[in-house]
Amino acid sequence: MLLEVSNLTVCYDKAMIINDLSMHVNKGELVSLVGPNGAGKSTLLKAITGLVIWEKGIKRGTAGGDITLEGRVVFDGERIERVPAHDIVKRGLIHCPERRRPFREMTVLENLYAGAYLLKDKNEIQKNLENVYQLFPVLKARSKQISGTLSGGEQQMLAVGRALMYHPKLLCIDEPSTGLAPILKEEVFKKIKEIGDMGITVLLVEQEVSAVFEMANRNYVLSSGKIIAEGKGDQLLEDEVLRKTYLGL
Repeated sequence: MLLEVSNLTVCYDKAMIINDLSMHVNKGELVSLVGPNGAGKSTLLKAITGLVIWEKGIKRGTAGGDITLEGRVVFDGERIERVPAHDIVKRGLIHCPERRRPFREMTVLENLYAGAYLLKDKNEIQKNLENVYQLFPVLKARSKQISGTLSGGEQQMLAVGRALMYHPKLLCIDEPSTGLAPILKEEVFKKIKEIGDMGITVLLVEQEVSAVFEMANRNYVLSSGKIIAEGKGDQLLEDEVLRKTYLGL
């Protein structure tokens, strides 16, 4: 088991976003986390990767409200729920954020190098860059282009490529299909499947249920901060209530 989340609860002021949630990801798996808007998917990823800060249980949020966190997060055999985000990255748990968020004024290559800022070995950095270029040839072709001028699909590939520059043990990808045309969504999902086939463990947050169910080893369905179902895609799709009520199918 590479990642284990136990009894995680996250509250913003009096609103409970994650409610006593437990889940796990095994090494080598591609696991999806699906559910409707507002289910708590992005908050869960942020809590796991240290972007919602744990400090004596309560931390003042950037919007002025109190954030309360309880529970346990174990990654690669060590508890990380109160480890700073940059130290979590050093351990190989990488978060690829929603809506891509490239450094828009920097070139594609500069963005990729930013993903490897914790690495000191130049040979390792170059090897990782070559692997990213092999996976995303368009990034090599656009290496000198300012990232803010890329298309939405290219920016998403850049975001994933930047996350891969540290060669993660676990790659958490948040809503990669947001704002993309159908043909670009298909290409992005194809590349994520290839990343999983490379042996990199992936936790994928998505709303495109049919696409992720086809490629994921296991799936969690999240609603109102709770895991309401878990299993393989074909098993989950046999539940008519689940399909209509939570998956929008």
